Amino acid sequence: MSLLTINKLTATVGAEVTDLPPQALAGDPALGAAVLDALEDNGVLVFPGLKLDPQAQVEFCRQLGDIDHSSDGHHPVAGIYPVTLDKSKNASAAYLRATFDWHIDGCTPTGDEYPQKATVLSARQVAELGGETEFASSYGAYEQLDDDEKQRFGSLRVVHSLEASQRRVNPDPSPEELARWRSRPTHEHPLVWTHRSGRKSLVLGASADYVVGMEVEEGRALLADLLDRATRPDLVYSHRWSVGDTVIWDNRGVLHRAAPYPQDSPREMLRTTVLGDEPIQ
Repeated sequence: MSLLTINKLTATVGAEVTDLPPQALAGDPALGAAVLDALEDNGVLVFPGLKLDPQAQVEFCRQLGDIDHSSDGHHPVAGIYPVTLDKSKNASAAYLRATFDWHIDGCTPTGDEYPQKATVLSARQVAELGGETEFASSYGAYEQLDDDEKQRFGSLRVVHSLEASQRRVNPDPSPEELARWRSRPTHEHPLVWTHRSGRKSLVLGASADYVVGMEVEEGRALLADLLDRATRPDLVYSHRWSVGDTVIWDNRGVLHRAAPYPQDSPREMLRTTVLGDEPIQ
């Protein structure tokens, strides 16, 4: 019998988990394995009104894999990163505006780190206007290609950069900003990610700059078309947050973005990231 009670939210991505008390999430490897299996099947899991405290969130994430501690210091609890546009709570808030565009976390690491396995967000404060988090399946993006496209796109490689994602929200950077963006190395990834499971997905989103071997504008037009097709409204799950909600997604198989919200919004999400163990290949 399944350890989780799951209700599908859309036909393509997202499911709600009900009847699970927050204290059940920590210290149960069997439950962690069940969550990972459910993520593989659904891409996104929503725990409505869970009211998970930060320490319990970190303990839960340890059941899923190793925790990212690279951003420790932003929050009193190690492993928690506040997602907010309030610079008094996050000195890197300006960079978070890039999350308003569709993306996959970890495509432009500082080194050779793999994309994150999963991300957990819990809502501490929500926006009065906007601020929903939207999800689309990158597995589904591949599966909707016709056979000819799967053949043609299978050998394409795409250069990803921090600059590409930041220019979308800041098209006229200062020399200092541009230098900071370009200090992050670019990364070349296959357009089609063949996973260890045998499933395939498309590596798309804001960081995808150009296609190797194609005219720059032609390649960008292709990437934009594929992203538009992957994120059609009927293929997207949009989560409207309530305080206390927790959402976890499979970063390797899901594109996501935050709907824009005002600069002075109190919206604050507490994020914990589970490190990846699978390269894009």
